[in-house]
Amino acid sequence: MRGATHGKWAACAVAVALAATACGGGSESGGAGAGIVSSSWGDPQNPLEPANTNEVQGGKVLDMLFRGLKRYDPKTGEAQDMVAEKIETTDSQNFTITLKDGWKFSNGEDVTSQSFVDAWNYAADVRNKQNNAPFFSDIVGYDDVHPASGDPKSKTMSGLVVKDPKTFTVALKEKFSTWPETLGYQAFSPLPKAFFTDHAAWLDKPVGNGPYTVESYTKGTGMQLRKWEEYPGLDKAQNSGVDLKVYTDNNTAYTDLLSGNLDLVDDVPAQQLKNVKADLSNRYINQPALIIQTLTFPLYDPQWGKEGMEKVRQGISRAIDREEITQQIFQETRTPATDWTSPALGDKGGYSSSACGDACVYDPTEAKKLIEEGGGLPGGRMTLTSNVDTGSHRAWMDAVCNSINNALGKGPVCTVNPIGTFADFRNQQSSFKLTGPFRSGWQADYPLIQNFLEPLYYTGASSNYGKFRNPEFDELVDDANQESDPAKATETFRKAEKILAEQMPSIPLWYQNGSAGYSERLSDVALNQFSVPVYDQIKVS
Repeated sequence: MRGATHGKWAACAVAVALAATACGGGSESGGAGAGIVSSSWGDPQNPLEPANTNEVQGGKVLDMLFRGLKRYDPKTGEAQDMVAEKIETTDSQNFTITLKDGWKFSNGEDVTSQSFVDAWNYAADVRNKQNNAPFFSDIVGYDDVHPASGDPKSKTMSGLVVKDPKTFTVALKEKFSTWPETLGYQAFSPLPKAFFTDHAAWLDKPVGNGPYTVESYTKGTGMQLRKWEEYPGLDKAQNSGVDLKVYTDNNTAYTDLLSGNLDLVDDVPAQQLKNVKADLSNRYINQPALIIQTLTFPLYDPQWGKEGMEKVRQGISRAIDREEITQQIFQETRTPATDWTSPALGDKGGYSSSACGDACVYDPTEAKKLIEEGGGLPGGRMTLTSNVDTGSHRAWMDAVCNSINNALGKGPVCTVNPIGTFADFRNQQSSFKLTGPFRSGWQADYPLIQNFLEPLYYTGASSNYGKFRNPEFDELVDDANQESDPAKATETFRKAEKILAEQMPSIPLWYQNGSAGYSERLSDVALNQFSVPVYDQIKVS
C-alpha cells in the first residue's frame, strides 16, 4: 500500500501509532510443524471465490489454490502459459484457447474447457454479485448476463463457446491486443463442478487446481493449507504446507517472528524498519513491487464531486510532504509517487516520472491558494479513513494529516478515522459509505499500465470506489486496449493518465516496496512482483 517541524511530527506519528494500536494477534504459542511454513495474514473481505476476491489477503490464498490459463513469472512478471497450451488469434478480438493435457482439480475432477467457461459465466452473472465481474465485460454477451439494471436475459455469454474438452473460443466486443496477458489474474481461474453442485460446502473448504489444498479455515483465526501431492504442474510445493495466521497488528506478528513463534511476515511494520536489518540480517527482503498507495476521493459525495473541486483535490495533494513522510516513517521502503502506476513497470511499460507534475510537489503556498480557489474544504474539514490492522497505516495517515494541517495553518482541519479491520474498511469502501478521502493502495493484478488505470478509474470499473467518471478518459482507455502496437497503446494510456492529473480523483502518495522477514527455519524465500511470498518455493529445514 505508502523544515524541522515536519521531521518532528513525522516521528511523533510513529509513537502515536504504537500507543494507539491494539496488541491483539492471531498467533498461537510455538512455531509450525515439521515442513510447515507459518505466515502472518489478514482476514479476507469475502468468501474465497476467485471472481469475488479483489484484495490482497484473499489473493494470497487463491495464488496457492488455483492455476489459470497463464501465470506471472515470480521474478520477471512475464505472463507465461500454465494451463493453456496456446492462445491464438488473427485479429486481437477472437481467440481460440487450447488447454494442456493432465490438469486436474484436487478432488479428482478434470480441468476442461467447461471448467473455464462455467467459471467465467458465473463471474459475469449479475445475480452472483461478484466483485470482479467487470473483468469479463469485454466478452460478447456480457451485457445479457450483467445488465445495468433488471434481470439478465441469459445465463451465459454468447462470446464463450466450448469446442471440445480441451478447446474453447472467446469473442470480444472489440479488439484487445493484450487481453491474453490479463489471463493470469485469479478472477479467470477455472472452477470444478463441485463449486456449483454444493456451493456452501465449497465455500467452507475451497477446491482448486493449484499446488495446495485447504485443510481447515476458521475466520478470524487462520487457514491451514497442505501440499497436494498429486498436483500436475511443474511448480510443485517445496514444503509440506502453509499455516496462515490472522493478526490484527503486524507489530505483534513481527514480535512473534523474532521469538520463534512465526516463520514469515510479509509486511514489515514501519515501526520496526530501523531495527529490521539488525534483527534479521540477510533474512530481510526489501524490493520494488507493483504497488502504489493513494488517497481516493468519494466523488459520489456532491461536496467532493462538484465542479471546481478538482482544485481543492490538487491543493490537498500539494499540501502533502511525501519526501519527509517516506524518509521519516518508511526508511527506504517507499518512494514518493510521480504518477498513478509503478516504477516496477519501467518506462516502456508505462511508468512516468512526470505524469502527476506539480500536483505531486509539496508547496504549502500553492496548496492554500488552490484550495481557496476551489471553494475550500467541504465544511472546512476533512477526514482520512483506513484500516489500521496492517501496513502501519495509522502512522502515515497521522503524518499526512499533520502535513496538511501545517501547510494550511488553520488548525486540525484534517483528522484520521481509523477502522479496526481490513474487512470492515473494505465493506465501507465498497458500499460507498465513506464521506472523505480514503486509503486506496493498489497492488496490480498483472504487470500492465492498463491494470493501474482501467480497474480504478474507468466508469463502473470493479475497483472504482470513488466513482470517478470521465468520458474522455474512458474513450482513451478503449482506444489503448484496441491498439495492436504495444508502444502506441502505452502512449494512449499515458494520455488518459494526464486526465487524472487534471481531475485528481485520487492522490498518488508513494510507491511501495515489497518487504518480508523470515525465520532461520526457512530458505528460498522470495516475493513476486506483486510483493506476495512465493509460498510454493519456500523450503523448511
